[in-house]
Amino acid sequence: MKVAIAGAGAVGRSIARELLANRHEVTLFEREARNVDPDAVVGADWVTGDACELANLERADLQDYDVMIAATGDDKANLVVALLAKTEFAVNRVVARVNDPRNEWLFGEDWGVDTAVSTPRILASLVEEAVSVGDLVRLMTFRQGQSNLVEMTLPDNTPLAGRPVRKLTLPRDAALVAILRGNRVIAPQPDDSVEGGDELVFVAPEDVEGDLKAAMHLE
Repeated sequence: MKVAIAGAGAVGRSIARELLANRHEVTLFEREARNVDPDAVVGADWVTGDACELANLERADLQDYDVMIAATGDDKANLVVALLAKTEFAVNRVVARVNDPRNEWLFGEDWGVDTAVSTPRILASLVEEAVSVGDLVRLMTFRQGQSNLVEMTLPDNTPLAGRPVRKLTLPRDAALVAILRGNRVIAPQPDDSVEGGDELVFVAPEDVEGDLKAAMHLE
């Protein structure tokens, strides 16, 4: 997979290293020449120039990339990069960093963003997940389709204990994508059962989250 990253600060470089370790091709865009350091991210290609400028994206043949990650520390820049990547180069997947949670409402498909990543929201979700049993925790919003990745931890005394996945009555458009049980990650099959203490991960539209809680006997 070919991935372009706008912004070669600490966040951009960390993302690049992870992607390179997983054998993806990575190109970093950095506006300031003094911050370009190939030795800091071995294996990445570098483009010295502002990713908000169309000419620099054209120079890198951005249309050949699978993913654009707008990871600068400036929300305005990230929105411009996302919009250019999607509208001018038809990049399939655009991920954008949200620095100020107050700007999160802007990071949607109107600006070319497929997935917005807000560090404060993720941290808050992780805290809620750690302390919430018998409640629904929203982990991430997928801008395309207006669906959410949500997690529920079943209480130990759940009436669903031992029930196979095929007999769970889920609301429309909701899908169980993983069961987390201790150190195990279970890709649910029809005959797999749910147990008390399981963390269930779903993809579901916001308007059925209440029905999902009811189906899991959490209300």
